[in-house]
Amino acid sequence: MNLTDIIDITQGTLLTPNMDTNIQIRGGYGADLMSDVLAYSQPNAVLITGLTNPQVVRTAQIAEFRAIVFIRGKQPQAETLDIAKQENIPLISSPLGMFEVIGRLHDAGLKSYESNAAD
Repeated sequence: MNLTDIIDITQGTLLTPNMDTNIQIRGGYGADLMSDVLAYSQPNAVLITGLTNPQVVRTAQIAEFRAIVFIRGKQPQAETLDIAKQENIPLISSPLGMFEVIGRLHDAGLKSYESNAAD
């Protein structure tokens, strides 16, 4: 699935203009605990979160996420936007809640990229 599809499905708004929205996203992961993101996620996914601070982008970068969707219409801080632009990580704001965003993406065929803690 490409990022353009994700933006459409989540009714999202791209917050980082001039970024490639044709990039391929292989899976999704939803969390607000960045320690869980680092411990249980897989690369090449989209991160769905309610956190908007700069650490979210840094965590996404370390975990090799391709994009971040902020839920409930949340807007990131200016510093978060700046870091995302520097690191070429597209940011999207969706008016939908986390459950709805994840459900819509899953229904559209995006796979879960959450590793099992027992693995």
